[in-house]
Amino acid sequence: MENGQLLTDLGERSGDIALQCSETAGFLAELTRRIQADSVRLGQLQSNMEALASSQNESVVAAQELSLTSRRAARIIAEGHEAIIQSLAQVAGLVEHVTGLEGRLRQFLDVIEAVGGISDQLGAIARQTRLLGVNAAIEAARGGEATQGFAVVADEIRRLAGQAGDSAASVGDKLGQLDRDARHLISGVEANIVRGRDVSAHIDTLSVTMAEIASLVTQFGDRSNAIVTCTDEADSDVKALRLGLTSFSQSATESAGRVEVAKTQLEQLEGMANDMLNRAAHGGHRTRNSRYIGYAEEGAEEISRLIEAALGSGELSPSALFDTHYRAIPGSDPPQYENGFTAFADRAIQPVLDRRTAQDEAIVGCCLIDMNGYLPTHITARSHPQRPGSPSWNMEHARNRQIFMDSQTRRALDGDGDFFLFTYRQDLGEGRYRALRSVFVPLRFDGRRWGLYEVGYLI
Repeated sequence: MENGQLLTDLGERSGDIALQCSETAGFLAELTRRIQADSVRLGQLQSNMEALASSQNESVVAAQELSLTSRRAARIIAEGHEAIIQSLAQVAGLVEHVTGLEGRLRQFLDVIEAVGGISDQLGAIARQTRLLGVNAAIEAARGGEATQGFAVVADEIRRLAGQAGDSAASVGDKLGQLDRDARHLISGVEANIVRGRDVSAHIDTLSVTMAEIASLVTQFGDRSNAIVTCTDEADSDVKALRLGLTSFSQSATESAGRVEVAKTQLEQLEGMANDMLNRAAHGGHRTRNSRYIGYAEEGAEEISRLIEAALGSGELSPSALFDTHYRAIPGSDPPQYENGFTAFADRAIQPVLDRRTAQDEAIVGCCLIDMNGYLPTHITARSHPQRPGSPSWNMEHARNRQIFMDSQTRRALDGDGDFFLFTYRQDLGEGRYRALRSVFVPLRFDGRRWGLYEVGYLI
């Protein structure tokens, strides 16, 4: 086998290695992205744990204060319970005493009634005595001088009878007032007795309630002690979890760093394999890539003639072609941009890209890339209007007017050569990649490097 053929085979194998490196690097990039996302979530979790630890400390302090309060309450209840019971007993005795007043007052009414009877009898006697005195005076007047002394006695009897009658009447009035007052007092006492009986019932209920409160305070103390025990245990668990999260975070950071190093090494290996693939492609021997290299060179030549003709006719100005003042399209996600070349590219270049893409079923797409990675247009299948709120779909189906840049595209933009054959990862958004092999052909206009014509294909 000739050395040239060996170089070609080696280049092809290198291309396969580059493809595998590209796919592996893509996996590692996704792994790194996930580790970084997990690290962010872990950081948030650590922040939450710090807040939880702070809350846990407050819970421990609160539980200890709660236990102390329960002990104080139990002591106060224990000390005050006996005094309250004694006070309630005294109140009950007072109520009983007030209840007993009713009987005594009713006995007092009986005495008032008896005295009133005697007063009435005295009044009757006084009336009879006055009548007797009147009769005695009449008889004395009939007796003349011989009964004058008896007349004096009769007058005195009438006077005394009058006084006795007045006294009896006065006593009767006072006894009547006393009877009315006593009955009014009895009415009040009876009302108080009714209230006293209600108070007695409330006192009984209050005694039971005090006993229940004492029991609840005891239970509260037991539960408070249990809470203190649980919070102490939880505090230990939180501390252990915090230490575990810190250790895991450090490990995750180290792992992400190692994955990044491995990814960098794979990208370097991918770059070396791509260099060998590109050199083999320039070796003059036909390979499975030769057809696509030819497609790329033919497409670049057609695009160049089309643009140069537009520049010559004035349909397209150099300032519009090389315009780098990209104007963001509002609301686009991922961002899309317009410049002076966009309208002409959609109108004149896109049909060529569609036709060239249809040359081979392995071709994924043909496109133009300026020196900043801007795609002014793309094939129709990759130039759909964006869907609001669907950045993943937009990244894959609305790739026109976006800016893309990866290491292989950058090498092709900055490199010198008639074409470049590289394997690279096509970014599909949200950590999704597709390994492609692409032929990049430099485009120059008016002696200036504009960018690249690319043919991407699967092999």
